[in-house]
Amino acid sequence: MEVYVPVVIMFAIGIGFGVVSVVGSRVAGPHRKNRAKYDPYECGIEPAPTTAGPTKFPVKFYLTAMLFIVFDIEIIFLVPWAVHHDALGIFGFWAVLMFIAALFVAYAYEWRRGGLDWD
Repeated sequence: MEVYVPVVIMFAIGIGFGVVSVVGSRVAGPHRKNRAKYDPYECGIEPAPTTAGPTKFPVKFYLTAMLFIVFDIEIIFLVPWAVHHDALGIFGFWAVLMFIAALFVAYAYEWRRGGLDWD
């Protein structure tokens, strides 16, 4: 059980840092309220007025977020493999090959849906 003590300590430090940062910014930060502060901001473009009721969320934002997640997961799994590829042997090679095949499916889906077109 003492093996997990450093993990618990690091987890507590991470949670504590997050809580202290949020509370500290709330306490020490300026409190100026104005209309522009509460308006949505989209890349410097003034938001178009919407009708009353729910509006459709652009799919382009979803595709960009999905692409970010795919790249993020790719890095998280491929960097440790690249560091220890010689110790993993043929099993590691086939595991990474299957992982890259799954990534290819995700990239093909993004490409087909237009997520890679930045116009």
